[in-house]
Amino acid sequence: MKFYRQIYFVVSMITTLIATRMTAQSIEQTKQGVQFSAQNLDVKIEFYSNNIVRVYKTPQGVSYNKKSLSVVKLPENTTVSFEQKGNTTVLKSNSIQVDVNPVTGGISFYDNSGKLLLKDKDYGTQFSALDDAGMPSYTIRAGFLLDKEEPVYGVGQIMDNKFNRRNSSHHMQNENMSTYSPYFMSVKGYGVFWDNYSISDFNDNPQELSFQGIGHCSDYYFMYGKNADGVIAQVRDLTGKAPMLPLWAYGFFQSKERYTTQDESLDVLKKYRALKVPLDVIIQDWRYWPEFHKTDSLWNSQSFDKERFPNPKKWADEIHKLNAKLLIVTWPGFGPKTEQRKEFDSKNMIIKFDTWPPKSGARPYDVYNPEALDIYWRYLNKGIFSYIGNDGWWLDSTEPDHINKKDSDFLLPTHLGTYRSVKNAFSMMHNKGIATNQRLTNDNKRVVILTRSGFIGQQRYGSNTWSGDVASSWEMLEKQIPAALNYTLMGIPNWNSDIGGFFAGRWKKDGGNNNPEFQELYVRWMQFGTFCPMMRSHGTDLPREIWNFGERGSWCFDAQEKAINLRYKLLPYIYSTSWDVSHNNGTFMRPLIMDFANDSKTHEIGNEYLFGRSLLVAPVTQYKARNWQVYLPQGSDWYNFWTNEYYKGGQSVATETAIDKVPLYVKAGSIIPFGPEVQFSTEKKWDNLEIRIYPGADGEFLLYEDENDNYNYEKGIYSTITFKWNDKEKKLTIEDREGRFPSMLKSRKFKIAIANRNDVIADSSPKSGKLISYNGKKIVVKF
Repeated sequence: MKFYRQIYFVVSMITTLIATRMTAQSIEQTKQGVQFSAQNLDVKIEFYSNNIVRVYKTPQGVSYNKKSLSVVKLPENTTVSFEQKGNTTVLKSNSIQVDVNPVTGGISFYDNSGKLLLKDKDYGTQFSALDDAGMPSYTIRAGFLLDKEEPVYGVGQIMDNKFNRRNSSHHMQNENMSTYSPYFMSVKGYGVFWDNYSISDFNDNPQELSFQGIGHCSDYYFMYGKNADGVIAQVRDLTGKAPMLPLWAYGFFQSKERYTTQDESLDVLKKYRALKVPLDVIIQDWRYWPEFHKTDSLWNSQSFDKERFPNPKKWADEIHKLNAKLLIVTWPGFGPKTEQRKEFDSKNMIIKFDTWPPKSGARPYDVYNPEALDIYWRYLNKGIFSYIGNDGWWLDSTEPDHINKKDSDFLLPTHLGTYRSVKNAFSMMHNKGIATNQRLTNDNKRVVILTRSGFIGQQRYGSNTWSGDVASSWEMLEKQIPAALNYTLMGIPNWNSDIGGFFAGRWKKDGGNNNPEFQELYVRWMQFGTFCPMMRSHGTDLPREIWNFGERGSWCFDAQEKAINLRYKLLPYIYSTSWDVSHNNGTFMRPLIMDFANDSKTHEIGNEYLFGRSLLVAPVTQYKARNWQVYLPQGSDWYNFWTNEYYKGGQSVATETAIDKVPLYVKAGSIIPFGPEVQFSTEKKWDNLEIRIYPGADGEFLLYEDENDNYNYEKGIYSTITFKWNDKEKKLTIEDREGRFPSMLKSRKFKIAIANRNDVIADSSPKSGKLISYNGKKIVVKF
């Protein structure tokens, strides 16, 4: 028996040595990763940074040079250690450990403490040969293993009223009201972006989470950030920062489908000014262009009808004289009689399917062709931007709309392959062409784009995605919130919706704008819009201007005005948050998991969120609701914004919510600046700001200021003032001002107000405060 045991031991040792040698031969170390072949796949793993790992797979022996549309980051020099543990190759940076099994192709990701984060499955990637309209291609499937109860988020803006994306399936095809990217984020502090633009599928079940799409490679990036903020920072590092929008873009926008003449929209603006209701932006929707024999053959000609818009330059100038801004709609499709269409047709730069409107013959241009993007801008610039000096763009139908749909349409060629293989990036490419060309044309005006779709990477173009042509209903209002939160967790910070919902015809038979339920729905939606990155009223069937709901003194008018005025009072807070978004990779709409992931109750809460880092918003989404349950997360104490009532975190609170008040709480330790009452964002300087402090924890706030527009902030032309609250000592320190810009206030006054938890008030205004003078030098205020 002893002899046989010795033979067995020798054989085992030889087998292990052979296996180890085979492994060593089959896996090749590169500068910041490894490459190997397994399961008939060639696999490359490369550290892009300490926190980002790229995994790139192709069929064995079939090379493919991938050029990403989303990813802008190049691999940075990263110290990576290599170790062999049996059959496993271990790669480590300062933040991530990656274990590679070159036999099964399995890849496991750990944090630097050895905690398992995610598994790329053994044998989990599949390539199935596909004839993609004559081009050899593949249907590709990538499978991952997650913990059984691990919540994940992202995937897209999905109107199903769900927040956690576990145990769900989604056909990822960007269309009106549905905006996807192949991405998910885990509550464990990591994210995965599968860099593929095709019509795809996401599926999660108890066996695996998978992506499936069309292409030539499986290409994904594993990003570790420790928490949601960290993951979003990695997404922005990988796919581009979000630039600042101008201050006016955080004011109130008014629109409808549509203002038919230049005088109509100008009169709307004049009436807002006469009523002294704040407004910053008027939007011009479709058909400002001429018609051709009462048809839409000139659809999107990017020119003005001479009868209805006889002097568009004067029109834009008049809007500017009234201290407002103008957004103009432009579409990706062109009617057959337009000069743009003729040129695109002659250069084979049209994707030959029908787009909106019906019976027009309109078709979309090939946004994947760089030359086509420049041609598009040439017409847009000549016909509108450099002609009338508008301030931003409404890019409608950026999925794009697809009518008279045929299966063969998806096999149509584009500059980068079949339409189905790149469809989901259409909006990003269209936005790219306009944003980059506008900056080349005029770098003194920040790009502002309102767009109906999106994809990861689009955040770098000054784009704000709206949720599409949603119905005017309570159910749809409720669905907006988790849809917005999952969208923003993809690293794209700017999102909004049509206040009141787009299609409102259902309310016509019951009195339209005078219907009490529609009025209440509109008010509640406006309260939600107050705490979105863009606050914009728009819709069809019923007009949305404030006076259509009654006169001042009526509950519906007054509740709207109160919401709009609150938005403008919060502009210093919002604009400083915009700087946090741009400079620190922050987020406007923050799901509770971003700040309170340790409270497991937040993992499923998608109907409330933090706006910025201090304000907890719980929009009311039911008719006649005057009492609303709000969960206050554990990890902070909270103040009712309207009453100063003080609550411990970790509990649900029944909140009285009159029709003119959205449930709103402030995190203890918050410092919030409030601006003056204004009719437009830049009417008054911020020389007398009110600084409210909510005690109960130490706090800090950075007040950001610049020239309100242009890109000089990228050159360091801005200033910041840091406020620090020491809760134990009841002491506020206002630090030295940092930086400067030409129109900066040299001296100013601050009214410092302390929220007193025992001083319950009737509204949000504090009873008293200390008035101090500040000239840019550090001062300390004790209470």
